Amino acid sequence: MQQSNINELIQFRRQLHQYPELGYQEFKTSKLICKKLDELGVSYQSGLAKTGIVAEIKKGAGKCIALRADMDALPIVEATGLDFSSKNKGVMHACGHDVHTTILMGAITQLINQDFRGKIKFIFQPSEEGVNGDTENKSGGQRIVELGILKDVDYALALHVHPLLEVGKLGYALGNALACTGNFSIQVRGKSGHAGAAPHLAIDGILVATTLIQNLYTIVSRNINPTKTGVVSVTMINGGQATNIIADNVIIKGTIRALDMEEYDLIIQRMNKIIKGVSESFGAAIDWSIDLFYPSLINHSNVHKILKSVGKTVFGEEEVLEVSPMLGGEDFAFYSREVPSMFYFIGAKNTNEPCYFLHHPKVVINEDCIQYGVDFLTKSALKLMLSSD
Repeated sequence: MQQSNINELIQFRRQLHQYPELGYQEFKTSKLICKKLDELGVSYQSGLAKTGIVAEIKKGAGKCIALRADMDALPIVEATGLDFSSKNKGVMHACGHDVHTTILMGAITQLINQDFRGKIKFIFQPSEEGVNGDTENKSGGQRIVELGILKDVDYALALHVHPLLEVGKLGYALGNALACTGNFSIQVRGKSGHAGAAPHLAIDGILVATTLIQNLYTIVSRNINPTKTGVVSVTMINGGQATNIIADNVIIKGTIRALDMEEYDLIIQRMNKIIKGVSESFGAAIDWSIDLFYPSLINHSNVHKILKSVGKTVFGEEEVLEVSPMLGGEDFAFYSREVPSMFYFIGAKNTNEPCYFLHHPKVVINEDCIQYGVDFLTKSALKLMLSSD
C-alpha cells in the first residue's frame, strides 16, 4: 500500500475511535462506513441486524469469501490520553473494533482493483460484545448468520488485534480456539428483617448469596477433569439497603467459560443443583438465567493450511505462531459453525510501556498493525478464491 493510503486509513480509524458506539447503536459508525463505500463505488446493504452493513465485490463466477469486522465499542471511560480519545463519555473502543473496521475497509480499497473470479462479502457486524438490549438475547454475529448472509459463502475469515503481541506477528489456534461463553444472572429473594433485634425472623439474602458463590467456585476444582478447562467467575453482586436491615434481594452476575461443550454443560448442571440445594437449605427463592451464550469458536485446519503461505509472505515464517486456545468469547463462533473459517490474532503491541490488554481503559493499539492486517486479508481472500479445497 502507498503511504498516502495508509495515512487515510489511520485518519479513518481515529475518527471511528473518537466516536465509539455500543452494540446495536452503531448508527454514526454505520453512516461513516456507508459514506466511504459510496466514495469507492462499492455496492452494499445497510440496516442489517439493525446497524450492520454487507458490502460486496463480484467479478464473475467463482467462490464466495466472507471477511468480517465488528464495529461496536465498550461501556468504558477511556484513560489513554490520546489526542483522538473518545468524545462519547463512558464509551470506548477498548477491544480494537475500530481497527478491525479500518482493516476491512482497507481490504476493500485493495481488492477493488484486483483481478479475480468470484465474490467477496465484507461484513461490518454490530454488537459483538453482547446482546445489548436485543429482545431475544442475540448478538450481532448470531443475527447476521440467521439473516442468511453466509448461505452462499465458501470460507469466512476474521482478524482480532492483540495488544500484547508484537506488530508483525500473527497468532492462531486450531480446533476450539475460543471458549463457549455464558453470562449468567442470579436473583436471590430472601426475607428482610431487623439486623440486630430479629435476625432469626429474616432470610438473609447476603448470606444466601455468599454461600452460593462459595459453592459455585467449587465446580471447576472439584467437578471438571483437571486435564480440561473451565471457568466460573462471579463479577457483580448487589444487595442491601442499610446497616441495620437484613437484605432480602441480592443480584449476582458472572460468566461461565469452557473450551468444550461437554464441560460447559457440566458447569450448567452443577449450577442448577447448587442453586436448588442452597435455595432449599435457606428457604430462599432463587431464580437464574443465561443472558448471553456464544459457542466455542472453531478454527478449521483445512482453511489455515490454505492460508499458511499467505501468513509467511506477509509476516515471515518465524512470525506466524501457533498459540494456546483462550477462554475469551467471540461471536465469530457462529460463523465458524456455518462455514469453514479462521480467526487470527494480529500483533498490535504498543511500543511504549506499560502495555495493557483488551477491555482496559488504557489499552492502546499500535496503528502499524493496520497495514499488516490489510495485506493479510487481501492476499487471504485471493488465495481462498483460488483454492481447490
